[in-house]
Amino acid sequence: MSLLISTWIKFFFLFAPFFVLSMFLALTRGETSAVRRQVANKAIISSVVISLVLFFFGGSLFAVLGITLDAFRLGSGVLLFLSALSLVRDGTRNHAVGMPSEEREDVSVVPLAVPIIIGPATIGTILVYGAELHGWEMALGLGGLLLALASLTLILYSASLIERLLGRTGLNVLSKITGLILAAMASQIFMSGLMGFLKPITG
Repeated sequence: MSLLISTWIKFFFLFAPFFVLSMFLALTRGETSAVRRQVANKAIISSVVISLVLFFFGGSLFAVLGITLDAFRLGSGVLLFLSALSLVRDGTRNHAVGMPSEEREDVSVVPLAVPIIIGPATIGTILVYGAELHGWEMALGLGGLLLALASLTLILYSASLIERLLGRTGLNVLSKITGLILAAMASQIFMSGLMGFLKPITG
């Protein structure tokens, strides 16, 4: 059960919910509550499908490409750290700058689901977690992933209320705090990969 809770919390911050909320509000500005809920539903469903594919087929992808898990840990750790740094510095993820200004007929899948919710750093991290968990742990990890997306759904459903309570400044502060937590997660993933590479040498 502790793995379920810890995985839920990790994925919750990995999805950077308050940054996603800010982008969601910007992309759906002027829309009715019904339209916003419809956009949120489509974005979350798309994110669930993409996350499940990444979570279950990460190990197979590594085998096909000849990439070790430790190598991917290093790469995803760097990407996640850069994303976290962008959140701390600017309150936005580095791959999503300027997206609210783009005009799209349907923003639920692109850019909301990809790359705002499921960005490059998120993809790498989900692949790593999916590849390193096995058996019962994988089921708990999957539960944590789905709980995180369910929590994100509740936040998007309450977007207007949260915006009134916190304001743009409050959301920006929470995004920066999320960035600090992601930076710590990125460091841990990177160090796990580095120790994996050094183990044959030191052993």
